[in-house]
Amino acid sequence: MRHRGGKREGGFSLLELMTATGIFLVVVGAAFGLLIASQKAYSTQSQALSAFQEARLGLDQIVRDVNIAGYPPPGQFSDSPSDHSSFAETPVAWAPGYSPGTSFSPCAIGSRCTTPADYDLIIETNVNPQAAGSKVKWVRYQLAPGGTTLMRGFVDKATDPDDATLPTLVPFVQNVMNNASAAQIAQYQAIYPTMFPGGAPVPIFKYFCGVPGKQCTDPGGNNAPANIRDVEVTLIVASAQVDANTGQPRLVVLNGRGHLVNPTQ
Repeated sequence: MRHRGGKREGGFSLLELMTATGIFLVVVGAAFGLLIASQKAYSTQSQALSAFQEARLGLDQIVRDVNIAGYPPPGQFSDSPSDHSSFAETPVAWAPGYSPGTSFSPCAIGSRCTTPADYDLIIETNVNPQAAGSKVKWVRYQLAPGGTTLMRGFVDKATDPDDATLPTLVPFVQNVMNNASAAQIAQYQAIYPTMFPGGAPVPIFKYFCGVPGKQCTDPGGNNAPANIRDVEVTLIVASAQVDANTGQPRLVVLNGRGHLVNPTQ
């Protein structure tokens, strides 16, 4: 624009303003895109961390329970107490009628026992021996068939550990994928090739008997709950949401091993 006298007034043309505005919008859009992506990534990481921390705490609790299973043993008493709720007859319970000397041999892991099993474990112990009047309890961990929530419950000893513990089970660890379906396992293996060996579900509990390092799967007399010395625990846990960037599920494998301090009764 020119004033009288021929001098041009400084300023931007309409084309220059439109060009600057377009560049500004592109920059702002890119910044917002990065911000949204960062927020999604943070949300995904936060949820994954929370899920995995919960699983780690759950694993630690299972290992602690296994470590103290069988306490207090009958041999701790100078006289055999008539009240069976005062002592643990065996570290690992099963259903029904497990009194020592009557059911040890017929009860073979993976065949005739209700528990212990790949996704179902009942131990017998006093979880709080310092408390006055505390009794021995059955503590159960169970992943129901087709389920993704590992349950935990405990109850004073009664007549049948299987029947007595079922009503006490409450959610303990969420999104446990050990016993995933064949389709889910195939999906997970495409992302984590070594997570499900052979494309099969992964047991949460593996039992090792009196022979060091020998898994309780042989048909001999060694394969009995009375001979269990160690319980290996494996948890495969998925984050509640898929990865924000890849759209793929996020899983982690946690391992622990409980050693029975009071295995000999």
